[in-house]
Amino acid sequence: MKRLFPVLLGFILSFPIQAADVLNVKLMTLDLARDIANHTLETCRKQGYQVAVVVVDRAAVPQVVLRDVYVARFATEIAERKANAVILSGIGSGELRKNRSDIRAELNEISGVILMAGALPIRAGGSLIGAVGVSGAPGAEKDEACAAAGIKAVQDRLDFAE
Repeated sequence: MKRLFPVLLGFILSFPIQAADVLNVKLMTLDLARDIANHTLETCRKQGYQVAVVVVDRAAVPQVVLRDVYVARFATEIAERKANAVILSGIGSGELRKNRSDIRAELNEISGVILMAGALPIRAGGSLIGAVGVSGAPGAEKDEACAAAGIKAVQDRLDFAE
């Protein structure tokens, strides 16, 4: 029995490590990303705002980039960097900015990230699958409201994702 115990213990302890070699992940389709971006842009337009919208996937790679006619290219970069902050933290960019004001300057030094409100996480089945960032409305709270409307427009699809 004493000889069998270390073998059993080794088997039990090694099982979770072996199980973690392959992971199942949720990924956002291009159709879903496009729909979120379109709804976000349309919401801002209805309120009279010309904006840039960027939807990134869970790895912070842009899937959809939309820019209204009168929006400078810099707004597109800001929207993407806001979305990347969400991927970095898993929370809205405004919430991250507020919660980590103590290291805001340091976080803004990370390439591709900026701590400004206006981006929100996209979740399906409890998993972070991406983020939507908005820039160009007169105030970050308006950018964030447009992003929230874009996500809300597809919330049923997110809630029932397998």
